[in-house]
Amino acid sequence: MQKIFQEVSSLDKRCYEEFGLCEDILMEHAANGMASYIKENFPLSSTITIICGSGNNGADGIALSRLLSFDYDVKILLAKEPKSKMALLQLQRARSIGVNECTKLSECDVLVDALVGTGFKGEFDENLSALMLNVNQVKAFKIACDIPSGLQSNGTCAKNIFKADISLTMGALKKSLFLDEAKEYVGEIKVLDLGVSRRIYETTTPWHLLEEQDLKLPFRTKKDSHKGTYGHLSVALGEKSGASIMSGLSALKFGSGLVTLVHEKNSTPVELPYSLMSSNSLPKNTTALALGMGLGNSFSKKDLALFLGNSLPIICDADIFYMDEIKQVLQRQDVVIAPHPKEFTFLLKLLTICDISVVELQQNRFHYAELFSQLYPNVTLLLKGANVIIAHNREFYINSNGTGALAKGGSGDVLSGLIGGLLAQGYSALDASIHASLTHTLLAKMHKGNDFSLTPQNMITMIEML
Repeated sequence: MQKIFQEVSSLDKRCYEEFGLCEDILMEHAANGMASYIKENFPLSSTITIICGSGNNGADGIALSRLLSFDYDVKILLAKEPKSKMALLQLQRARSIGVNECTKLSECDVLVDALVGTGFKGEFDENLSALMLNVNQVKAFKIACDIPSGLQSNGTCAKNIFKADISLTMGALKKSLFLDEAKEYVGEIKVLDLGVSRRIYETTTPWHLLEEQDLKLPFRTKKDSHKGTYGHLSVALGEKSGASIMSGLSALKFGSGLVTLVHEKNSTPVELPYSLMSSNSLPKNTTALALGMGLGNSFSKKDLALFLGNSLPIICDADIFYMDEIKQVLQRQDVVIAPHPKEFTFLLKLLTICDISVVELQQNRFHYAELFSQLYPNVTLLLKGANVIIAHNREFYINSNGTGALAKGGSGDVLSGLIGGLLAQGYSALDASIHASLTHTLLAKMHKGNDFSLTPQNMITMIEML
């Protein structure tokens, strides 16, 4: 698990004031980190073009050109004349050793973007927009210096943003790298040290990046056990029964000892897989609930009240976010809600928190996750998206391991089942959300077929391969 920060200028300032470092030293380490990456991954015969701006991001790129010159065929393209103190200093140093400069973009093996950094706002002017269009058409391996040029501090993107294969970000991870929109442009993300260990450079933050090594699977280490030892998940059998069946099967496959699909008293249950049980009332030994997947109008308000008339841990998804009953659920302890963006905007409106569009939400996902967690600290929010945000008691976790393979009906039902299965086994709401989400994205990565062919059934089957 890594830390994520809104900004790092305050962390740089600590280096100056507490550790006796200076801007020049930090910049040399940043440039050396980029140079080391290039030397480790590209042969000495490679051609490298570095596009530099007028500020300190450009200065990083100019310093990089000096470190690579005479080992590589390096050229710098000054998109703007250097203006910052460090850019002017680095250009003087580069010219003193004869670094090559160019005025036009040409084909190369490696293209480094050092045009603008985290201070960029708005849109590029006409000339820089045209340059970015040309840059993105060049067939080269593309490296972003710190962040892709055109990525703003809140994570939104300019019209013509640099599309990187990798972002070599300085000092620490920035939140802007993890907004859904940015995922198309940042590529792989690697943090470079700035002369001190990240353990010293970084301070406290409520935001964290989840990694696959953080995953803890529900392995059964207790020898004296039986099916009741591993919990009993009760799933509300919805009008679209396939959704709740998929949730039930994924929960069972993920270790829940028993799974029952609960239907309304006066309804006739659909035919279920043999491994799932059905009942028209909540089993007394239930240890967790799952509600909302394909729910529709299958439950009367009375039967829904009976299903919720307890204090059991619960995972809520899908249709329940459009019902007033969700207000009651949010007052419970051990609650997980897993809305997609449209469902979350409706929930925010239902709770009279705000009335926003999906577009507004997606541009400010971090803000609205923080706002919800401030008002409902007892609830664990899992906000679906290209990068999943998990929020609980003003602590936030991002799972950036998701892929487009998961963009298919039923994927969310599997996720809810994974969460419910862990809740039934005694995981806390937060831990169930974290480990189920990591499992969900790992299953997608394990799929060996084309990414468009992944189905919920594939994921359920692959659970046994974890």
